[in-house]
Amino acid sequence: MSNWRKSSHSGEGDGNNCVEIATTPTHIAVRDSKTPTARTLTFPVAAFAPFLEALKAHLHR
Repeated sequence: MSNWRKSSHSGEGDGNNCVEIATTPTHIAVRDSKTPTARTLTFPVAAFAPFLEALKAHLHR
């Protein structure tokens, strides 16, 4: 994937501590902007929203 962009939820001042995403018609990939050559998480499009909801639920416990 070559269309990486920083998450819109990274906020001001986070600069180097961001999550980046890249999309294709069938998949969404996530990586750490501090280590862009490291492994990425790749999800089928239909699985990405449930992943985010589970992550939010875990963070708000």
